[in-house]
Amino acid sequence: MTLILCVGAAVVDFVFHLDALPDRAEKYGTDKADFVGGGCAANASVAVARLGGQAVLGARLGEDGIGDMILADLVREGVDVSNVTRTAGARSSYSSVFIDQQGERQIVNFRGEGLMLDTNWFANLKGLGAVLTDTRRIEAAHAALSLARSRGIPGVLDGEAPIEPNLLKAASHAALSMQGLRSLHPELPIKLALERIVRDHGCWVCVTDGPEGVWYSGADRIEHIPAFEIRPVDTLGAGDVWHGAFALALAGGKPEHTAIREANAAAALKCMTLGGRAGAPTRAQLDDFLKENTK
Repeated sequence: MTLILCVGAAVVDFVFHLDALPDRAEKYGTDKADFVGGGCAANASVAVARLGGQAVLGARLGEDGIGDMILADLVREGVDVSNVTRTAGARSSYSSVFIDQQGERQIVNFRGEGLMLDTNWFANLKGLGAVLTDTRRIEAAHAALSLARSRGIPGVLDGEAPIEPNLLKAASHAALSMQGLRSLHPELPIKLALERIVRDHGCWVCVTDGPEGVWYSGADRIEHIPAFEIRPVDTLGAGDVWHGAFALALAGGKPEHTAIREANAAAALKCMTLGGRAGAPTRAQLDDFLKENTK
């Protein structure tokens, strides 16, 4: 199996389904709620595992009940959590998530307290196919991307704001959210912003924009791949699943445009299923969806 190192956030999401997202300070009630594992890197690692890859997680947790919940769920999903850093007396991260009838979400995240992330073990990993990191812990992200560059494998940056410019220089591939892109170049049209990033940082770059699809740096111009037309019920974790599928496809030697299409399909399938990353597809589900939606 292809091995992917996923570095970054691992949390628990307490999810509440509402008719509409809250817009004022008052009490709200619902008959539909759940708690699911979350966090950019943790969600991506589950996506990798479900798609037939081998995911090893680099994350930081406290030695608390929330941390126990996070790890137990990841172990059930087949993610290697043997190197997750747990700190005595620290508090693990968790989020409150509201999801409306259109599948859009509103998140408040407690980032944790007293947490540490050890990266010394990265260099001991054998047979890595790619590295994927979010932007939450800059030093850890830089260590992961530098490892990928030293081994000549894809180093993918999941670009949520704020984005440290040195991470763009260290990455071989920067896959930004629209929020992440606008944090860097708020005044530029999409194509010009992506061209600026390529020129200034030397990495391949794309921006994901939900139902609008993905713009990316092609061989000689900025190109676009549309999203699959679906009716979403839950977008929670869709971007993380996208990044996991994208990194795994690159690690398998697939070109960027193919990796984008597979990632778009994986994210679409997730959006059609309630429960955050519980909707991440298996390889069989992804392959069937792609066959049914040839373009």
